[in-house]
Amino acid sequence: MTARRRRRPRLPAWTATLTWKSAVFITVMCCALAALLGALVHVSVSNQTVDDFRDRALTRLSTASRAYEAGEPLPRSAGIDPVGLPDELRTLALRGERGTVVDKYEGRPTMWAAGPADGHALAVRVDYSTGAEIIDGLDRSILGSSVLAIGATLLVGAFAVTRVTRRLHLTAQVARRISAGDLDARVDDPRTKDPARPQDEVATVSGALDTMASSLQRKLQTEQRFTADVAHELRTPLTGLSAAAELLPEGRPSELVRDRVRAMRSLTEDLLEISRLDARNETVDLAVHDLGPIARRVVAASGTGTEVRIGRNATVETDKRRLERVLGNLVSNAHRHGAPPVVLTVDGAVVTVRDHGPGYPEYLLASGPQRFRTESGGKGHGLGLTIAVGQAEVIGAELVFGEAPGGGAEARLTLPEYVRLTDEPLDP
Repeated sequence: MTARRRRRPRLPAWTATLTWKSAVFITVMCCALAALLGALVHVSVSNQTVDDFRDRALTRLSTASRAYEAGEPLPRSAGIDPVGLPDELRTLALRGERGTVVDKYEGRPTMWAAGPADGHALAVRVDYSTGAEIIDGLDRSILGSSVLAIGATLLVGAFAVTRVTRRLHLTAQVARRISAGDLDARVDDPRTKDPARPQDEVATVSGALDTMASSLQRKLQTEQRFTADVAHELRTPLTGLSAAAELLPEGRPSELVRDRVRAMRSLTEDLLEISRLDARNETVDLAVHDLGPIARRVVAASGTGTEVRIGRNATVETDKRRLERVLGNLVSNAHRHGAPPVVLTVDGAVVTVRDHGPGYPEYLLASGPQRFRTESGGKGHGLGLTIAVGQAEVIGAELVFGEAPGGGAEARLTLPEYVRLTDEPLDP
């Protein structure tokens, strides 16, 4: 039999937060400080109280000794070998020494003082109840004040730490928004706006994040404008070049020229489309459509041998032109970089496009499609999937790339399904 390895119990996630750790640290430090101060005060007051009662008991012992030596009656609280005298104090007196001990007498705290008296122990007792009450009251006061101090310190510390953690959470939230593509997101910490105002570490991090986001935004906007300008400027000469290519005499050279011109025009249109998607100012023309007929039209327009399977048809509210663009790019990519058979399946509001090729490359599965990067050795400039992802985001759909069961690449597009409440007509 193999020994089963025990798993360590996992702590709750909130125990890893800075607020929790700060609260534990403040509590431990407050408890340690309260214990140290309480012990010092307790020892000091206890020693002072015991010394006062010891002096009182020794004074009475001296008075009783003088009365004993003079043959006079002993005070009420004094006696020779009295009942209840602690053994260690009796032994000390029989050795000829004087001493004091705090003990119980008839259930009450008592300060005993004893000394030698002709081979016996002469002892006096002083009621120590007041001293014990003073020390007990002091201990209760120390405990209560310590609890109040720890509670007040925790409240103040939690308020101070929460202010810091709230700013850290805001900075992290802005960083996540920037990574998601919202380059206008800023922390805007007021401490970073006034140079004369002292800055803490959180303000420094917030300012650095805002500076990085602004720099990144400027660079991306410059690249987007450059791409859009280049693509726009290329349209005019390409139009003229395309018209001139049509005038060439038929032959292999003219076919090559026309093919390259079409590729250049396709690349230019793709660059313009990506520039518009990057600018995030696209408007969506939403309407209600049946998903199955759209999928069939896309496959028919592609002119490929793609098999269409309609498991369960669904009604979706989407931009038909953009949806057709997404599906067309997925089908074209499957035929260009994959291997037949290519199958487009509609199952409710989910559309999958699968091929039986080598599958998507690792970089694409890890971080999504990258522009101008292909690894299959086929034709293309690597913008089809990038445009598909951008258009899917515009229409509110989720596009996921993965490996198909049994091998091959599979792209899964999930659309928001439309629930029809009345018998309203669908757009064709």
